[in-house]
Amino acid sequence: MENPFKKILHDEEVPNILKEKVMNDISFIKLSIDVADLFVVKYPNTIGSLLSSKDSKKNND
Repeated sequence: MENPFKKILHDEEVPNILKEKVMNDISFIKLSIDVADLFVVKYPNTIGSLLSSKDSKKNND
């Protein structure tokens, strides 16, 4: 199987449409990671800390 990356010319300019599409795809991936981080990591940690602080207040009363 031939390596397609060897066919790329080093001096050839990439079209702006292709650059824009790649940048949009990268932005979408970063947004997806941020949303997943928010709902999978940060939201449960916040709920857990709220519940534990309420439990500790009840035990102190």
